[in-house]
Amino acid sequence: MARSALNKSALQKERSALRLYQRLLPSLDLKRMQLTGERNRARGRLARDRAELDREKAEVVDRLPMLADRSIDLSGLVRIESVLTGEENVVGVRLPVLKEVRFKMRDYSLFGTPAWVDTWVDRLRKIAELQARIAVDEERLRRVEGAVRRITQRVNLFDKILIPTAKKSIQRIQIFLADAERSAVVRSKIAKAMHRRQREEDAAQVEGGAP
Repeated sequence: MARSALNKSALQKERSALRLYQRLLPSLDLKRMQLTGERNRARGRLARDRAELDREKAEVVDRLPMLADRSIDLSGLVRIESVLTGEENVVGVRLPVLKEVRFKMRDYSLFGTPAWVDTWVDRLRKIAELQARIAVDEERLRRVEGAVRRITQRVNLFDKILIPTAKKSIQRIQIFLADAERSAVVRSKIAKAMHRRQREEDAAQVEGGAP
């Protein structure tokens, strides 16, 4: 990394950079906190939907043991036709949202099948919708976690590298300029003393040579 020049122009440049970094850091840190909060909400939403899916599956097993009867054709009763998603802007990050799950139903005889098949169809729809929601939840969490990592890296860059480096550069330049100024003062005093001594010697020579 190239070292900055040790002059007043470089000092002004480093001070301007430091002011910029210090002005940007609070907004970056605020964005990091907002995205961290969104990440926590996304994790909670995913956990709730997964738990609800587990409950639905457990309830199917508990309430519909008759599904083990292979004499009734239950294949293809419900299938997902399309999953409609959108996006929302959360602190500058585009995150997916589930809008609608559309199903295609297979016709079956209401009179030729047991009544519990209707319950099974409703459960299938609920489970399929939860699975689609979980897929969106997972993608949402993946995106927001990536955003949190990136903004945390930027905050650390400003807080741990750019700002301390600028402060050290300013201090180094100030010390150099102060030393240079002191050296200049000393040289000036020495030059003045030598000049005065020379004048005194010249005056003494003039006086000594007078008749």
